[in-house]
Amino acid sequence: MYIFNSRLVGSKKITNALTAIFGLGKSNSLIVIKKLGFCSNFEIKRLSKNQILNLVYTLTSLNIVLANELKKIQFSNLKKALDIKLLKSFRKIQGLPVRGQRTHTNAKTARKRIKTL
Repeated sequence: MYIFNSRLVGSKKITNALTAIFGLGKSNSLIVIKKLGFCSNFEIKRLSKNQILNLVYTLTSLNIVLANELKKIQFSNLKKALDIKLLKSFRKIQGLPVRGQRTHTNAKTARKRIKTL
């Protein structure tokens, strides 16, 4: 089943399955489940079509930014940071640690990415 361009695995519990949606974590998924009145042990494959429609409606009615909208906001924030010429944005694009971590002995995966580029 696909909701907001995210594949929800049918065998998972609803609390864990909803976290597959980009921008929806455990706490927000619990809020959605309580609004719908589902049990937290409920599996995705047991949802009826009416329940799925209610799920989608509640996700859109809550003021939570999800999926493509959230990606657009993140991209626009990165673009603003690049326009200002922040060091953080340049390091993020290069794949280096952003928050002051050392790169001489640590951040080996970041250095591997740079070598492959």
